[in-house]
Amino acid sequence: MKSLFFKGLFIVFLLFSFSVSAQSDKRKELENRRVQLQQEIKRISDLRTSNLRKEKSILTEVENLDQQIRSTENLIRVTNQQANLLTREMDANQRKIGELREELKKLKEDYARMVQKSYKSKSQQSRIMFLLSAESFLQAYKRLQYMKQYTNYRKQQGEEIKTRTAQLQSLNESLAEQKKAKDRLVAENRKTRARLAENKKSQQTLIASIRKKEGQFAAELNQKQQEINSIDREIERIIAEAIARNNRESGSGSTSREIFELTPEAKALAANFESNKGKLPWPVRSGIVSMHFGEQRHPVVTSTTINSNGIRIDTEKAGKAKAVFAGTVSEVQAVKGANKAVMVRHGDYISIYNNLDKIFVKRGDDVSIGQDLGEVATSNSSGKTTLHFLLYKNNQKLDPEQWIINR
Repeated sequence: MKSLFFKGLFIVFLLFSFSVSAQSDKRKELENRRVQLQQEIKRISDLRTSNLRKEKSILTEVENLDQQIRSTENLIRVTNQQANLLTREMDANQRKIGELREELKKLKEDYARMVQKSYKSKSQQSRIMFLLSAESFLQAYKRLQYMKQYTNYRKQQGEEIKTRTAQLQSLNESLAEQKKAKDRLVAENRKTRARLAENKKSQQTLIASIRKKEGQFAAELNQKQQEINSIDREIERIIAEAIARNNRESGSGSTSREIFELTPEAKALAANFESNKGKLPWPVRSGIVSMHFGEQRHPVVTSTTINSNGIRIDTEKAGKAKAVFAGTVSEVQAVKGANKAVMVRHGDYISIYNNLDKIFVKRGDDVSIGQDLGEVATSNSSGKTTLHFLLYKNNQKLDPEQWIINR
């Protein structure tokens, strides 16, 4: 019976340990994301401050402000998640404290009864008489074993009381720390919401000034779109040439400029890449998407649309572009209007890291997931450090945000 009881306790302990471990991992994940968002907001804020000393486009300013607002909203959301997680942990700890107190009360009562009983029969003479009154040697032996087990059980209960008392003290201390942490998060969120309100007010002022000259800003955006289209066409040309060269070198006899001829190894790599859709790491350590994939209406100049074959990620100055998956560098080329590009082939998939200033790899290199490929260039005019990240399957463009981890 005791064996089953202790097995049950062990299982409960394991389940509790797994639960605590999972909560701890989630807490670390949220804290890392919160710190990352704080760094993004500071980076954008510093960029906006430095740009105020220059003659900058109002559109650039409103785009920067829009990014800061989105990051601030994300920060509030993550901080709320942290506070909610702490609340759940505090509730669980309070329940556990109640259970431990009840267990401790029963253990102490049981221990007190044992001590009292032991006291009544503690004399050496009564123990010897208990043994000598046995009707046989076997019965005497069993009585001796009983006395040993009784003594050991009493010691075990004493240790159990110490353990439970220590657990209770630890949980109480943990609960106090959790309350402090939650209070800090709530206070931080209050300040963050105040900054958000100020930024939104500034945004409305800027938007109002843009509305008055919408035609002028629409022309500016159209010029920007032409530059994007030119870069996208150059990327597509490089991809077509890479496909054609691969097919010539493979000896397959294919002259296609649209589809890679794959070896069995390349097919396996492509299948592995495809199975990781939605789980690929970001191509930079930290950053925020400043331009999404496909056609999108401008959030301020609503008469204008922007189209992109990939996404743009604003990152920290001197940030590194990182391979999102293992593969082989198929191209390293200069792209007019976007510095240099590194293309990494994963079977018939290609990940493209454009707008790099420094390059750390060369054509033909095998790269591993997370490997630094180059340093992202910083614009002299806007002060932004922006990676142009694209994904293709053969010559078919894909939405990178559907493939990378959702932050």
